[in-house]
Amino acid sequence: MERSAPVTLRIDRLLVYLRFARTRSAARQMVERHTLRRNRNRVRRASENVCIGDVLTLMVGGKVRVIEVLSLPEKRVSSTLAQTHFRELDRVEPGPKAPTSAR
Repeated sequence: MERSAPVTLRIDRLLVYLRFARTRSAARQMVERHTLRRNRNRVRRASENVCIGDVLTLMVGGKVRVIEVLSLPEKRVSSTLAQTHFRELDRVEPGPKAPTSAR
């Protein structure tokens, strides 16, 4: 019997599977701290479902990351393999500040 990929996945599981959180408890804390958005809307429950194509905005290690979900993994995978399941949409690195003109 052939297994098919899931159509949706709970957001707390997805964060663990893609290694943005170590545990589901940590993922739930992200939801409770309001540091997670799905398609520009604040995630209110850790049990909210994520679909392929959804855009997640999350705070990880003091940095804001914006990712698009490309596929839903069936289990926690290595960090290298996890990166194949999403695409970074906003990778703005802080650069040098623009010089200000003195008056």
